[in-house]
Amino acid sequence: MRNKTVPLLVLLGLGALAFFYFRAGDGSAADAGKIEGAEVRRGPLRISVVERGNLKAADSVELKSEVAGSTTILYLIEEGTEVHAGDLLCELDTSALVDRKVQQEIKVQNALATYTKAQQSYEIQVSQNTSDIARGKRDVEFAELDLRKYMEGEKPQELQKADEDILLRTEELQRAEQSLSWSEKLAEKGFLEQTQLDADRLAKSRAEVALAQAKRAKDLLVNYTIPRREKELQAAVEESRRELDRIGLQAKARLADYDANLKTSKAKYELEESELAKLLDQIEKAHMRAPVDGMVVYAMEERGRYGGGQPIQEGTTVRERQAIITIPSEKGFLAEASLHESVIEKVIPGMDCLVTVDALGTTVPGRVQFKAVLPDQQSWWANPDLRVYRTQVEILEPSPRMRPGMSCSIEILVDDLEDVIYIPVQSVFLDGGRPVALVARNGTVEKRPIEVGQNNERWVEVRSGLEEGETVLLSLPPGVTLSPSEEGRGSGPSEEHRPGGRPDAISHGAQRSIDHSEESASAARPHAAIEGGGEASSGSAGHRARPHSDGSSR
Repeated sequence: MRNKTVPLLVLLGLGALAFFYFRAGDGSAADAGKIEGAEVRRGPLRISVVERGNLKAADSVELKSEVAGSTTILYLIEEGTEVHAGDLLCELDTSALVDRKVQQEIKVQNALATYTKAQQSYEIQVSQNTSDIARGKRDVEFAELDLRKYMEGEKPQELQKADEDILLRTEELQRAEQSLSWSEKLAEKGFLEQTQLDADRLAKSRAEVALAQAKRAKDLLVNYTIPRREKELQAAVEESRRELDRIGLQAKARLADYDANLKTSKAKYELEESELAKLLDQIEKAHMRAPVDGMVVYAMEERGRYGGGQPIQEGTTVRERQAIITIPSEKGFLAEASLHESVIEKVIPGMDCLVTVDALGTTVPGRVQFKAVLPDQQSWWANPDLRVYRTQVEILEPSPRMRPGMSCSIEILVDDLEDVIYIPVQSVFLDGGRPVALVARNGTVEKRPIEVGQNNERWVEVRSGLEEGETVLLSLPPGVTLSPSEEGRGSGPSEEHRPGGRPDAISHGAQRSIDHSEESASAARPHAAIEGGGEASSGSAGHRARPHSDGSSR
């Protein structure tokens, strides 16, 4: 199969090369053998950038996977189906989520039980604290009452009783003394027996002893018993107050422990409940339904560095936030393309475009709406040496037959030059770092310096150095050599300076149009480096770098 394909490609390349040569001349196949090169032309020249792209809806609803991690598509509605809001479009695998949901429900129940227990323990502790504090306050109140009772009641009563005891003992002593005095007088006259006199004397001694005891008891009461009792009662009051403070502090400490346990249990319960809610939400989001009416369009396939992306279909593994389906609106279309870095500076938002839809065969006007500031990272994975910038073109006159994803050709109109001299891009060479053209004159070849201007895929403007009607060669003839630039001089020719290569500054579009015919025919025709200001690339000298497969140059 491969042996048959290679000759076919060579034949196609030769055909394209012959067609290009015929157009570079007068277009007559019969005179092709007589043409030594291309004629220098004068006239209008359109400067444009042509790139391939795809249509996309200007306004669309994109449905992405909202299931965390990776999952598999179990059901996917057919692309192109007209759906209504609420219709099921895609179902993702939720078996693992369902298992986690069951386990999470158990965790929620356990957390709820712990939280309920913590609530009840907290309420019990609050009640216990209230009782302990009330008891402490009562103890303080009782101690204060005991102190007041003693100071205002018992102490005066004890002092009064001691005074009364002394008074009674004093009166008893006086009576005993009087009785003894009468007894002695009677005894002197012989009217009283000695025994009675001794009894009266004993009674007086007893009364004196009792009075002395009463006085000592009062002294003990005043000097020791009352002060001690006062201090005991005052100490009891102070201790009860300190106990009340301790009860308050202990109550706060115990309540803080229970409060912390309550908050922790509540937070854990809310966390487990939130996790369960997330799982339920994930399971619900696994059933993707249409938010609006419209037609189903599968999302564009995302490719990795080695092109290993999977198409959107049942059984495909999708990651979180990966687009699966889009529902485009009918408000308009955009053409999206990736511009090579060599032409990105030519394109400015607002430029007019011509968009040709391949499937419809129609060309509609457009306008550049957006140009990315940074290169597309996806292209880095596909080719580390390729830098392209995402660009969007607004379709000004959309057709009802347009569908998202249709391939198209986008021609961005950079400039329309009214009356200029121009030649094919492959007629420009670098000689010593300066652009030159090989002019055929009477069988000889003249190497003539030229000043180049703008260029498109096929033609380059010549601002000076050539005249209309002259003939320029399309390839380097035998015997003609080109000098390398100062930067290109070295010990030996590098790959960048070998014949058949291209310089960096050549237009990406022009380079691609030449590559197919040139490589198929194995013709090593050097091409020039053309930039907008007519300055040549400093890294090339008459020869170009070998092109990459994607059309870019090194």
